[in-house]
Amino acid sequence: MKEAFPFAEIEEVSDAEDLYKRVIKSKWDVVISDISMPGRSGLDVLQQIRQDQPKLPVLILSIHPEEHYAMRVLKAGASGYLNKDSASEELVKAVNQLLLGKKYITAAVADKLASSLDQDYSKLSHENLSDREFEVLKLLASGKSVSDIAKQFSLNVTTISTYRSRIMEKMNLRTNADLTLYAIENKLM
Repeated sequence: MKEAFPFAEIEEVSDAEDLYKRVIKSKWDVVISDISMPGRSGLDVLQQIRQDQPKLPVLILSIHPEEHYAMRVLKAGASGYLNKDSASEELVKAVNQLLLGKKYITAAVADKLASSLDQDYSKLSHENLSDREFEVLKLLASGKSVSDIAKQFSLNVTTISTYRSRIMEKMNLRTNADLTLYAIENKLM
């Protein structure tokens, strides 16, 4: 990365809160973030960045499969999505695209986007969840308790229980074991 952008100042942050604080204080040309971050999720901080600096390009670089996450982060306001497996070949290209004021998506994401225009009925159950419901789904599926999730998001236990109920209803599931099985089968974890 330094070879392609020799004058770039590259900073690392420890968590989502640190990222948000630095975005507010600094004048950055582009932000490269992950979905999975300590503390709040990358989607949460992405939405906050969008509110405060709507023109700042944000590239999500993640280990999560793009077929499950790319559309979600683009809808949340990201300027692009890149899987870490292809980052070595694509990262410079993606950053250059964002610096030109354009979006960056891979051919696979473009294909999924085009297909989604025709086949809204073929959505997987988790694609109908809100971003917060999706985050709660992943945490429940990984074995976290409702109270642990409430603590992580600084929300009331009742609120997380409501999210859980909505998730179960939208996905037509009955137990946390069903959630876990669904998450494993669909490579969400």
